[in-house]
Amino acid sequence: MMKTIQVKDGSKIAYKDFGKGQTIIFSHGWPLSSDAWDAQMLFFGQQGFRVIAHDRRSHGNSSQTWEGNDMDTYAEDLSSLIEQLDLNDVVLVGHSTGGGEVARYIGTYGSARVSKAVLIGAVPPVMLQSENNPGGLPMEVFDGIRAAVEKDRSQFYKDLTTPFFNYNRSSETPSDGVRESFWLQGMKGGIKGQYDCIKQFSEVDFTDDLKKIDVPTLIMHGDDDQIVPLADSAILSAQLVKDSQLKVYAGFGHGMTITQAGTINEDLLRFIEE
Repeated sequence: MMKTIQVKDGSKIAYKDFGKGQTIIFSHGWPLSSDAWDAQMLFFGQQGFRVIAHDRRSHGNSSQTWEGNDMDTYAEDLSSLIEQLDLNDVVLVGHSTGGGEVARYIGTYGSARVSKAVLIGAVPPVMLQSENNPGGLPMEVFDGIRAAVEKDRSQFYKDLTTPFFNYNRSSETPSDGVRESFWLQGMKGGIKGQYDCIKQFSEVDFTDDLKKIDVPTLIMHGDDDQIVPLADSAILSAQLVKDSQLKVYAGFGHGMTITQAGTINEDLLRFIEE
């Protein structure tokens, strides 16, 4: 049984909490859960860290809510977790949508309890194409995701594993286990919250949040990320975060925390211990 906290609207946020030492909090991507961080939770727990990974509301084992499936509330839930557990000197690590959550948390609540931040394959500054963001993806892409989730999210999540993990590349060997884990994590979440979250990871502009990040930050991204294109995400984020390092991985895809966990974990450890 996972632990839970109760936030102000009565929702329960489920989380895993392992080990002792400096705390690392992991924020997962869409439509996944804390299970997406298994490789990191085990590795960093074994390295002497306290590792915490929560299920975003309407994902995994957390409450499935009709309202509140928005980035401001995700950040508020993360703040509640940090406050209720009275955590300090925290390293915040966010993948994909979770990277937006980390940026919005620091942008809203500051870094008094945070020592470092890591954005991995993260959606900031903003994914949607606009006059101000010509390199973004057109609305039709995200409308297509909404339609697929509404029609048959189970099949969509199965299909999504191919570009997510670069299984359409000769450099990657598809894993049925990874595919099935992704599908299971997706189906454990609530359809309303997952549907709402599409708007959050595509349309929310994190530019101002990134400018407010004032702790050492590592930005990690694969140059063959088929979900969050490198040029319109990490490259721009690195220009906005003052004290940031950008590390681009040749040939790595969006799911590199899983498919290339060994490389990512070692680089994360090096950054945290600097």
